[in-house]
Amino acid sequence: MSTDSPDDEHTIIQEPRLWRDERWTATVIKNEDDDGWAVAMTLAGEAEPALVGPWTMGRDKKNPKPLDAAAFNTLVKTASEVLRRHEQQLHAQLHKSLKVDTPDGRLEVLLDIVPDEDNPYALLSARDEHGEQIAQVRVPASFRLSESSASTWVENEFRRP
Repeated sequence: MSTDSPDDEHTIIQEPRLWRDERWTATVIKNEDDDGWAVAMTLAGEAEPALVGPWTMGRDKKNPKPLDAAAFNTLVKTASEVLRRHEQQLHAQLHKSLKVDTPDGRLEVLLDIVPDEDNPYALLSARDEHGEQIAQVRVPASFRLSESSASTWVENEFRRP
């Protein structure tokens, strides 16, 4: 009889090779590439680990060092940083902006890519010095935002490029 329930995923565990809190699970695993050990850090609800790294051998030089609170906290901090950097990189790829000087003042031109699986596209928009959106058009996701393309779009009275 199985007693697994959806809440089991959030059960706190503190074992030598498995350590879990409300958000993260650290699992010490055999390193397939050599005789050593690795640790995988997985965020609750995710299928793939956010971080996999080498793990220290124990005193017997055969088995892994047991997980403990200090090691787990360090691993959580490292894995969280990896996720944060990944999110920043993704945001930078999907959202770009630059400033364009016009006779009417400085505009901020933004390109926001919408990574739809079936039909990706981007929104090209312009905001005035007060942050008010003054134009927006849909463009291909492959549109390249540059000072030249932004200036041309502004000079063409925000018509679709």
